[in-house]
Amino acid sequence: MPAGAFRDRATRRGSMDEVSAVLFDFDFTLADSSAGAVECINYALRRTGLPEVEPARIHETIGLSIAAALEQLSGVSDPQIISTYARHFVERADQVMADGTRIYAYVPEVLRELRARGYPLAIVSTKFRYRIQSILRRERLEELFRAIVGGEDTPRHKPDPAGLLLAIEALDATAAASVYVGDHPVDAQAAAAAGVPFIATLTGTSGREMFEDIAPLAVVANLSGLPGVLAATRASR
Repeated sequence: MPAGAFRDRATRRGSMDEVSAVLFDFDFTLADSSAGAVECINYALRRTGLPEVEPARIHETIGLSIAAALEQLSGVSDPQIISTYARHFVERADQVMADGTRIYAYVPEVLRELRARGYPLAIVSTKFRYRIQSILRRERLEELFRAIVGGEDTPRHKPDPAGLLLAIEALDATAAASVYVGDHPVDAQAAAAAGVPFIATLTGTSGREMFEDIAPLAVVANLSGLPGVLAATRASR
């Protein structure tokens, strides 16, 4: 396994029940979808009659719901405009998003190690489930996950805890004995609302300082540090 961020750079805080289930965000946690997101968002903005935005600003919205991302980028909250924009976004995403998404190189080994240790795994994302499944199927990783909750599976998106609670139920787990791993403060907010301990990864656009007030269980540079965090949690009991 690549050198783990836990050993070199992780910050661990707090305590929790022994972990029995691991839940992941998708974008910027398991995969880099930034190229596809930039293409789809600017396409949808153009088709909706709104100005395009810089890629760096788009990167900051990856992981938010379609409506929340549009409001952050363009200040739009009108339901009709959001509906038009969302239709164009989905139209383009169905064409290019899967091909524009790359699983991080270390992720398959990490996932297989966690499954070998007996952890059931799930994904909770605002990205549509069918799109996540197509990417995982391409990478031969779909069978590693017992549950995938996507944007079409609940009308309430992060920071609402609904998606996390659906996944925990599907895993027959409990909130206190699960962890949610994500790259964005909205992931941490959803975890807190669900009563799930949170582990932050710095593979997105949020720096370590963005998690200072959230007090995550751990902060890792990337997911190669996750097995070490979970092993240390078990060892401390």
